Amino acid sequence: MTPSGASAEQPPSRRIAEDLRRQIETGELRSGDKLPSERKLAEQYGSARNTAREAVRLLAEQGLVTAKQGSGVFVRTPQRLFRFGSDRYSLKNRKTGLTPFRLEAKRQGKEARIEVPSIVREKPPADVAERLDVPADDESVVHRENHYFADDEPVQIVSTYLRWDEAQGTLLTQAKTGKDGIYGRLQDLGHVMTRVRDEISARMPTPEEAAVLELLPGVPVLEVLHTSLDQDGIPFEVSRYVHRADQTGLLYELPVEQED
Repeated sequence: MTPSGASAEQPPSRRIAEDLRRQIETGELRSGDKLPSERKLAEQYGSARNTAREAVRLLAEQGLVTAKQGSGVFVRTPQRLFRFGSDRYSLKNRKTGLTPFRLEAKRQGKEARIEVPSIVREKPPADVAERLDVPADDESVVHRENHYFADDEPVQIVSTYLRWDEAQGTLLTQAKTGKDGIYGRLQDLGHVMTRVRDEISARMPTPEEAAVLELLPGVPVLEVLHTSLDQDGIPFEVSRYVHRADQTGLLYELPVEQED
C-alpha cells in the first residue's frame, strides 16, 4: 500500500509516518486513539516491522503520539499551558495570594508544582548583566533556578537573577519567599513593577534542558528573557523562561498607542 499523498522517492518509514500524520490532522485518528500494532502497520503498508517501528518513532519525535508502557501507542492529546503576558504580573492578581504561574495553571484547570533545585550567588551571564546593569566579572547576582510542573508534567525552567546587594540577607535567597513570592519581597525593597519587557525567541534545547523538561528529540523550546522595571524605570529582576514548545502557548493582549 502506498500512503495517500506520499512520494515514492521517500523512505518507506517516512511515507508511512506522513500518512499517519495526515490521518491525525484530518481527524481520522483522533486524540486518545490507539495506533495499530507494529505488526498490523507492517501488514497494512506492506513493509517490514522495523520500518513500521521507525515510522512510529518519527511520529513520536513530532509530538503526535506517545507510548504507554504495556498499553501501546496513542495519539497525543494537545495540552498547552498558556502564559498570559498581558496580565500575569497585574497587581490585582496579588489579591489571590497566588504567584503568576500558580494562578495561570489554576485558571486552566491544571495543578501547579514548583521545585527549587538551586539558589546561588554567581557571576551573571552577559545578557543578564547588561539588563540589570551589574558587573559581569563579579558575583553580583543571586541566581534562583526553578522547575515548573503542570499536572506533574515539566513545562518550564526559570532562571531568575536579582542584584546580590539587594537580595543578601532576605527571603530572596531562600526557597520559600513568603506571601506574593519574590515580587512581594522586591516590593518590600521599594520596587513596584510598572513595566515589563519580554524578549522571545525559539531555539533547540541544551542537553540539560532537554533532560529536565523530558523533551522528545527534535522538540524546540521557547525562551522568554523577561525584565521587570520599577516605578523609576530601574530594572530590578531578570528571568530567563525556557518553555517546552509542545506544551506552551504565549498570549499577549496589549493596547495600541493612539495619536495624541
